[in-house]
Amino acid sequence: MTKIDFKKQLKHLYQPSSKAFAVVDVPPLQFLMIDGSGDPNSDPAYAAAVEALYAVAYRLKFLSKQALGQDYTVMPLEGLWWAEDMATFAGARDKSRWQWTMMIMQPDWIASDHYATACADVARKKNPVALPLMRFETYAEGLALQILHIGSYDDEAPTLARLHSEVMPAQGFTFNGKHHEIYLSDPRRVAAEKLKTVLRQPVRST
Repeated sequence: MTKIDFKKQLKHLYQPSSKAFAVVDVPPLQFLMIDGSGDPNSDPAYAAAVEALYAVAYRLKFLSKQALGQDYTVMPLEGLWWAEDMATFAGARDKSRWQWTMMIMQPDWIASDHYATACADVARKKNPVALPLMRFETYAEGLALQILHIGSYDDEAPTLARLHSEVMPAQGFTFNGKHHEIYLSDPRRVAAEKLKTVLRQPVRST
């Protein structure tokens, strides 16, 4: 049985250059999602959301392999981030004011009945507290600018400031959706200065 790695199949979306922003057209993809708010470093709701997402994501992987005969690598954690004042991302980065949706992409052959089965299995075995908050839906992002950031999450601000004030205006783009991050590294195992994160901003022509 071949194991599919969607980071390689969708290389243009999950392995961008770290040297320059690239324009991508992101197709509709389906995700496990949980919404929340507050500082991800200190709010227990964030950790609970991540725990629940991974529990269901791994259960779906094993269900797919056993019942559907299709194996794949569990995708990395992703996050949509926004705030009433978007300057909190590129300036002071007041994380207590951030809203978020954490999510993990799922293969297109995973259907709502598979999701329901996986959730029921996880509820019986682990029952993570954030499980009732989860949903399974398609996210259509469309046109976006993205770059690979290497380094600490707290060092993203200059790159985002350049994107907002220089790159987007120069290319005739304005905001068209929530700031999107894809966490390619595990912060528990990788030094902060070596973390790899895709920074993506949906855009539209002005």
